[in-house]
Amino acid sequence: MDDDRSGCIAVIFMSHRTDVDDSGYAAAAAAMDALAARQPGYRGVDSVRNGDGVGITVSYWADDDAARAWRDHPDHVAIRNEGRARWYDAYSVTVARVERGYRWRQAA
Repeated sequence: MDDDRSGCIAVIFMSHRTDVDDSGYAAAAAAMDALAARQPGYRGVDSVRNGDGVGITVSYWADDDAARAWRDHPDHVAIRNEGRARWYDAYSVTVARVERGYRWRQAA
Protein backbone atom coordinates (compact mmCIF):
# COMPACT_ATOMS: atom_id res chain seq x y z
CA MET A 1 0.00 0.00 0.00
CA ASP A 2 1.25 3.44 -0.92
CA ASP A 3 1.49 5.74 2.12
CA ASP A 4 0.31 8.75 0.13
CA ARG A 5 -3.46 8.75 0.41
CA SER A 6 -3.94 12.18 -1.18
CA GLY A 7 -7.10 12.26 -3.24
CA CYS A 8 -8.57 9.19 -1.54
CA ILE A 9 -11.93 9.04 0.15
CA ALA A 10 -11.72 8.49 3.91
CA VAL A 11 -14.70 6.82 5.58
CA ILE A 12 -14.46 7.63 9.29
CA PHE A 13 -16.43 5.23 11.48
CA MET A 14 -16.67 6.25 15.15
CA SER A 15 -18.41 3.76 17.40
CA HIS A 16 -19.20 2.75 20.92
CA ARG A 17 -19.19 -1.01 21.52
CA THR A 18 -21.48 -2.92 23.80
CA ASP A 19 -19.98 -5.58 26.04
CA VAL A 20 -21.93 -8.30 24.19
CA ASP A 21 -20.22 -11.19 22.38
CA ASP A 22 -16.61 -10.02 22.19
CA SER A 23 -15.47 -13.12 20.30
CA GLY A 24 -18.29 -12.80 17.74
CA TYR A 25 -17.41 -9.15 17.24
CA ALA A 26 -13.71 -9.93 16.82
CA ALA A 27 -14.46 -12.62 14.24
CA ALA A 28 -16.80 -10.32 12.31
CA ALA A 29 -14.29 -7.45 12.39
CA ALA A 30 -11.50 -9.70 11.09
CA ALA A 31 -13.77 -11.00 8.32
CA MET A 32 -14.75 -7.47 7.30
CA ASP A 33 -11.11 -6.31 7.29
CA ALA A 34 -10.20 -9.19 4.98
CA LEU A 35 -13.21 -8.63 2.73
CA ALA A 36 -12.61 -4.87 2.48
CA ALA A 37 -8.98 -5.46 1.50
CA ARG A 38 -10.14 -7.49 -1.52
CA GLN A 39 -12.49 -4.78 -2.83
CA PRO A 40 -11.62 -2.68 -5.88
CA GLY A 41 -10.39 0.75 -4.84
CA TYR A 42 -9.38 -0.25 -1.30
CA ARG A 43 -6.40 1.82 -0.11
CA GLY A 44 -6.02 0.78 3.54
CA VAL A 45 -7.41 1.11 7.04
CA ASP A 46 -6.43 2.57 10.41
CA SER A 47 -8.30 1.51 13.55
CA VAL A 48 -8.11 2.05 17.33
CA ARG A 49 -10.40 1.29 20.28
CA ASN A 50 -10.00 2.34 23.91
CA GLY A 51 -10.90 0.42 27.05
CA ASP A 52 -14.28 2.15 27.29
CA GLY A 53 -15.39 0.70 23.94
CA VAL A 54 -14.97 3.88 21.90
CA GLY A 55 -13.38 3.17 18.53
CA ILE A 56 -12.37 4.97 15.38
CA THR A 57 -11.83 3.14 12.11
CA VAL A 58 -10.83 5.04 8.99
CA SER A 59 -10.98 3.14 5.72
CA TYR A 60 -9.47 4.67 2.60
CA TRP A 61 -10.87 4.28 -0.90
CA ALA A 62 -9.72 5.36 -4.34
CA ASP A 63 -12.93 7.28 -5.04
CA ASP A 64 -16.57 7.79 -4.06
CA ASP A 65 -17.74 4.85 -6.18
CA ALA A 66 -15.38 2.44 -4.39
CA ALA A 67 -16.47 3.73 -0.96
CA ARG A 68 -20.15 3.39 -1.89
CA ALA A 69 -19.60 -0.10 -3.29
CA TRP A 70 -18.09 -1.12 0.06
CA ARG A 71 -20.99 0.46 1.94
CA ASP A 72 -23.44 -1.50 -0.23
CA HIS A 73 -21.57 -4.84 -0.33
CA PRO A 74 -24.10 -7.49 0.79
CA ASP A 75 -21.78 -9.07 3.38
CA HIS A 76 -20.94 -5.65 4.81
CA VAL A 77 -24.65 -4.75 4.97
CA ALA A 78 -25.37 -7.98 6.88
CA ILE A 79 -22.58 -7.38 9.41
CA ARG A 80 -23.64 -3.73 9.80
CA ASN A 81 -27.14 -4.92 10.69
CA GLU A 82 -25.68 -7.42 13.17
CA GLY A 83 -23.61 -4.61 14.67
CA ARG A 84 -26.70 -2.46 15.18
CA ALA A 85 -28.49 -5.36 16.83
CA ARG A 86 -25.67 -6.58 19.09
CA TRP A 87 -22.29 -4.90 19.07
CA TYR A 88 -22.84 -1.14 19.02
CA ASP A 89 -24.62 1.30 21.29
CA ALA A 90 -24.02 4.08 18.78
CA TYR A 91 -21.92 4.97 15.76
CA SER A 92 -21.39 7.73 13.24
CA VAL A 93 -19.95 7.73 9.74
CA THR A 94 -18.23 10.71 8.15
CA VAL A 95 -16.96 10.66 4.58
CA ALA A 96 -14.19 13.05 3.55
CA ARG A 97 -11.72 13.57 0.74
CA VAL A 98 -8.07 13.41 1.80
CA GLU A 99 -6.26 16.54 0.64
CA ARG A 100 -2.85 15.53 1.97
CA GLY A 101 -1.31 13.38 4.65
CA TYR A 102 1.94 12.86 6.50
CA ARG A 103 3.54 9.89 8.23
CA TRP A 104 6.52 9.74 10.55
CA ARG A 105 8.14 6.85 12.36
CA GLN A 106 10.94 6.76 14.91
CA ALA A 107 14.07 5.24 13.43
CA ALA A 108 14.79 1.77 14.82
